[in-house]
Amino acid sequence: MTTILERVAAGDRAAVQECIDRYGSLVHTLARRMCPAGAEVDDAVQEAFIDLWRKADRFDPRIAEEATFVAMVARRRLIDMRRRLQRHSGASEVDESVAAEGAEVESVAEIADEADRAKRAFLELKPEQQRVLKLAVWGGHSHQAIANLTGLPLGTVKTHARRGLNKLREMLAPDGVAQTGGLSS
Repeated sequence: MTTILERVAAGDRAAVQECIDRYGSLVHTLARRMCPAGAEVDDAVQEAFIDLWRKADRFDPRIAEEATFVAMVARRRLIDMRRRLQRHSGASEVDESVAAEGAEVESVAEIADEADRAKRAFLELKPEQQRVLKLAVWGGHSHQAIANLTGLPLGTVKTHARRGLNKLREMLAPDGVAQTGGLSS
């Protein structure tokens, strides 16, 4: 089954509208949270979707869910936009193409750094947590399917997934601040 982003990357115009319909509220919510002024929200959403169209060919359904990819691309574009606004508030506007190129290079470097950090954190999880999360995230399997594949009880699968995710969230939190109130491993 072809995903919406794969269809967008292939040039399917109907998929563009379908993507907006499905993920518009997600991107709009992120923009409302991240934009300093309400008037800039619509511009931010538009920029995020334009960036998404440009990067649709980078989406790999084996690595992440479509909504996760959309949120990541939108979040990065919104961060770039917020930084640009903070840097240039009261100053003359920099040539748009130069700013976009710089943001792209910065985003690629940030993605690589975050991916490396996430990989190191993932390798610190217990082996059973790694196994369950690999099957869930990369394999796209439900908890029940993982239980069937591994022979583990469903409750154990859910516990490994929850504790693994909580541990990752804790390790990847900015400044080492835990963001969960859940159990850790």
